[in-house]
Amino acid sequence: MSLLWSLRLGLVARTGSRAAETWLQQQAQKEGWSKAAKLHGRKTREGLIGLLQEGNATVLVEVNCETDFVSRNVKFQQLVQQVALGTMLHCQSQQDQLSTYRKGFLDSKALSGLPTGPDQEGFLKDQLALAIGKLGENMILKRAAWVKVPSGFYVGSYVHGAIHSPSLHNLVLGKYGALVICETAEQPANLEDLGRHLGQHVVGMAPLSVGSLDDEPGGEAETKMLSQPYLLDPSITLGQYVQPQGVSIVDFVRFECGEGEEVAEAE
Repeated sequence: MSLLWSLRLGLVARTGSRAAETWLQQQAQKEGWSKAAKLHGRKTREGLIGLLQEGNATVLVEVNCETDFVSRNVKFQQLVQQVALGTMLHCQSQQDQLSTYRKGFLDSKALSGLPTGPDQEGFLKDQLALAIGKLGENMILKRAAWVKVPSGFYVGSYVHGAIHSPSLHNLVLGKYGALVICETAEQPANLEDLGRHLGQHVVGMAPLSVGSLDDEPGGEAETKMLSQPYLLDPSITLGQYVQPQGVSIVDFVRFECGEGEEVAEAE
């Protein structure tokens, strides 16, 4: 730690004042934004997917950095947590009466402008600047998806290579993530396991659409989810696995960390 920062921290410790803490935060943000400007444009192919579920709301977020080393740093993981919590607040703020599920997406610009808490004391872009200042790598708040469901629906989820940390509460981190939205007339006893298996299938088979139970079975190149060979038992289709379970798949979301970066570089 530099002498300057030691003196700043000492100021907070001596005064214990809110004003000193605010000043320190503002200085950290200023230096973080300065470093972010210098690092802007450097490739961010690594990072993490974050999954958070609370009640009838589920969010999936992606935050990118330059190296896998930084993605394993607790400060970076805390940034992903802040993004997930900010997205969750946004999702829960949607107050309309639900007769069916609602799904929304947030791009990098929209994420950056989300408040960090219900009192709107700061924004996610400020937390991003602080993280860049501390870790010294270019980072981006890439995207988020949120889903809110009424009674009669269920959101299955799966994160590949999941990291669970007690300090991150209910947040699950990994390199791939999926949400599968199901309509359930009667909830089967194994609904949580079923939802996880469906999420595993979406991560592994990367479908492009749900399709229909009436579609003909396809092979490995099939892109309609229900016609694909079921990941955990390729002798049947996913539709044949789901049909006896008492649920109907209506939608899904799949995130792969860093996807699209290669295409963007080639353009």
